[in-house]
Amino acid sequence: MANWSADKSGRFPQRLFLPAAEIDRDCERLVAAFLREQNGDVRYPLTTGDLIVFVEQYVTSIDHYADLTADGDDVEGVTRFAQASLPHIQISKTLSEAPNRENRLRTTLAHEFGHAFYHRAVFDQLFAAPARLFPAERREYKTVCKRATMVEAREFDWLEWQAGYVCGAVLMPASVVRRSASDFLSTQGLHGAAVVGTPTARNLERRVMDGFLVSAEAARARLRKLGLLSDKAGPPTLFG
Repeated sequence: MANWSADKSGRFPQRLFLPAAEIDRDCERLVAAFLREQNGDVRYPLTTGDLIVFVEQYVTSIDHYADLTADGDDVEGVTRFAQASLPHIQISKTLSEAPNRENRLRTTLAHEFGHAFYHRAVFDQLFAAPARLFPAERREYKTVCKRATMVEAREFDWLEWQAGYVCGAVLMPASVVRRSASDFLSTQGLHGAAVVGTPTARNLERRVMDGFLVSAEAARARLRKLGLLSDKAGPPTLFG
């Protein structure tokens, strides 16, 4: 269950706490329901076309060819919030205009969905807050998402960490990834996490990359968060 607590950064009156397991359940349920309605069944990978239609349900519009250089050369996505309206997503044209960057485009779309779906309530606090507490010049009505933190933000940057986790949960549903990983690791005689850097770990990463159309970075981050990759060997802890 989502909870609220004081936002020590002072950016918002309160910060939203979302358990990872809740994000996994929400995203898998939403995507599966969408795919059944859209295609009649649930199959992965989620195509880029289906991903766009899925995200469009939760926003006013998506600008796929935005010039985001004013926010920084490394900015790939922005979600803008408005009072009494659904958010608006902007995707850098450097992604949409480059066919070889489709995986980055998919990651960015899923990340911005995380902001649009979960963080509208966070920004609504600013619209409702007394001006003396949050003057107009201090109010940020957008999230600016950089390449380096799209899938791996530190937890103290809670907005970006949550959106990054949502990105993985949308593109790589937890139950599907766990099942695929379990099938593969059992053939390698493993019932625990694969150790990063080993041939087994690399093959597992490749399996996720190919099975869900994601980058190596996104696959690795997701497998770590689900406990399927580890920096060192340890006792079996998976698939529970």
